[in-house]
Order: sequence, then structure tokens, then C-alpha cells
Amino acid sequence: MAGDRLSTRQLNRATLARQLLLERSDMPVFDAVQHLVGMQAQEPLDPYTALWSRLADFNPDDLGKLVIDRHVVRIVAMRGTVHLLTADDCLELRPLMQGVLDKELKNHRDHRPHLAGVDLDPVIAHTRQRLSEQPHTMAQLREALAAAFPEHDAAALAYAMRNHMALVQLPPRGVWGKTSQLRYATADDWLGRPLSDSPSRESMVLRYLAAFGPAVTADVAAWSRLTGLREVVEHVQPQLRTFTDERGRTIVDLPDAPRPDPDVSAPPRFLPEYDNVLLSHKDRSRIISDDDRRVAGVIAPFKGHVLYDGFWLGAWSIERTYGTATLAIEHARRLAPSAEAEIGDEGTSLLRLHAPDADSHNVRFVLVSG
Repeated sequence: MAGDRLSTRQLNRATLARQLLLERSDMPVFDAVQHLVGMQAQEPLDPYTALWSRLADFNPDDLGKLVIDRHVVRIVAMRGTVHLLTADDCLELRPLMQGVLDKELKNHRDHRPHLAGVDLDPVIAHTRQRLSEQPHTMAQLREALAAAFPEHDAAALAYAMRNHMALVQLPPRGVWGKTSQLRYATADDWLGRPLSDSPSRESMVLRYLAAFGPAVTADVAAWSRLTGLREVVEHVQPQLRTFTDERGRTIVDLPDAPRPDPDVSAPPRFLPEYDNVLLSHKDRSRIISDDDRRVAGVIAPFKGHVLYDGFWLGAWSIERTYGTATLAIEHARRLAPSAEAEIGDEGTSLLRLHAPDADSHNVRFVLVSG
């Protein structure tokens, strides 16, 4: 039976609280990555901006050390995209996502024709042996597969290995201040432990709610891209509390999860280009309205995102010229001077993270047509 009604603003504040975006948390970096069930990381340094916006006194070197010491890893997982996960979550969640990656490979426009009828078992065995000897870049893997299986398309085989095998992207890739070619090893070799052979969808759903709830089943599916989750949610239903949203949908949540007053203040926050708080609900209106999504589609590609009063405001990017770092904030709604001042203060702090060596830091607001 449906329970209390939650407005969009209540959903917003509840999700922001769990995402550590209402106020910066004293949580250690490792605990934050674990609590958030990983972080979108197809842009290698996005998690640093994401954690800076969530944690008090965040030091990028703390996250870099976790990557180097193998406590967290970068691997393809939810939605078939690269995520930064704790080692335990890598071993637990990556097997759950295999069906997503199988479907993605089956539907791949370029590689599908070259993989039709190909027995991939010997390719997997060969790749596993090569990677156990030393990490490979994708170019090296394609070259090795071309030599071993000349009758097949090497690029398609290499991409198939990305989907069929749990391949970790190795540091210094993803380490603050470092650059390198992207090299791969298998997760079990890198972590010294095997992938879980009995991963729990029920546990995954409960952890999703702790980080992204309240939610409906379609939201969990949007975050993970898994199908068949209705039965899983029904199975854990006795552990949950039920609400309705403004559309009359039944929405579920953990009983003791934070659901702040909808009028609680939400400070400005700067998010990276890819952040799961913007990507992990079927109905994203708790953070960004449909109208604003259309605006974002025009101004936000390859830029970060700005939240104001908890909701999407616009996009940000950094321009560097002659010792000056300028944060450009593009927005489609006029801002009061007090709002500009509040956002500008937060933006200046962001510049100190990304451009600590600049002689001066400026913030520029750009009103754009929606």
C-alpha cells in the first residue's frame, strides 16, 4: 500500500543528502566511494571533482593513493561505462553487469558483424594468458590478437574482451597529476582475488537506495541498465518503506534513510561532466527538469554541471590564459546578485583545486538563450 507523498523537492533533498551534496561530509575518501556505490569515471579525473564537492578538506592525493594501492579500481561496470569502485565492489558488482555488457556487445554497430559466429573462448584464454604475463594497452592487445587470430577482426576481438573479461584500467591512469597510456590487467590478477560467483542483486538494490533513493524500480534499472529488477525489489519490499511521488507512482526507500525537510538549504555545487547523481534515475526531474535537460544538451557537452538550490543551473568550464584561470558559468536563468556571489565563491574554490598554480582566479557568468 502506498504511503506518504513525497514532492519533487523532497526527493531532491533526500537524494542530495545521500549523495553528500547538502553539506560536505567528514567521511574518509574510501568510505565515500563505497557509500556512493562507485563513481562515474569515463573521464579519469571526474571522481576528483565529484569528491571535492562532497567531502570536507578533500585532498586529491588521498584518492590517488587508493588507486595506486589497489584499494579502488577503474573498470567498466554500471551501464557499461567506466566506474571507480572499491576493490570489493569491483569483485561483487562487475559480475552482476555481465548481461549488460553482453547485450551492448551484441548490439554494437561496428563490431557485431565481425563477431558473428566467432568462438570467443580461445580468444579469452589467450587474452588471459597475455595479461597474466604483463599489462597491455588496447593497441598491444589488438596486435597480439591479430597475430594469434589472423582470420578475425582484431579490433572487434579486443572490444569483445573489454566486455567479456573484467579488465581493470591501471594507474597512473586516473591518478591526480599523472598521465599515461591506458593499460589493462584482469581484476582477479590485479586484486589477487576472484570475482564473486554469487553476487547479490538484493544487496545491490538496498545499496542503491542508500545512495540514490527514494526510487522506483525503473530508477535502479536506469542506474545499472539491468533488467528483471521488479522481482528483486519485491523480494526486499518487507525491508522498505513505501511512498508516492507527485505522479502518483509508488516509490520505495530504506526506512531510516535521511529525508530532510524540503526547505533545508542546498549550497551551490560543481559537478564533473559525468556524475551519477545526474544519470541514475529514470525520471531525472529531482535534479534536472526536462526543459533544463534540453538546455544542457546544447551548452553542457564536455563541460561540468552547476547545481543551485539543489537543482541544475548550468554548465562550467575552465579557461586558462597567461597565468589566469577563469571559470566560465553558462546558465539560462537570470541570477540575483546574491546568487552570483554565492556561486562565485564556490567557483573560486573549485579553481584553486584545478588551477592551483594560476596567478589569479576569475569567475565569469554567461547568460545563454535556452
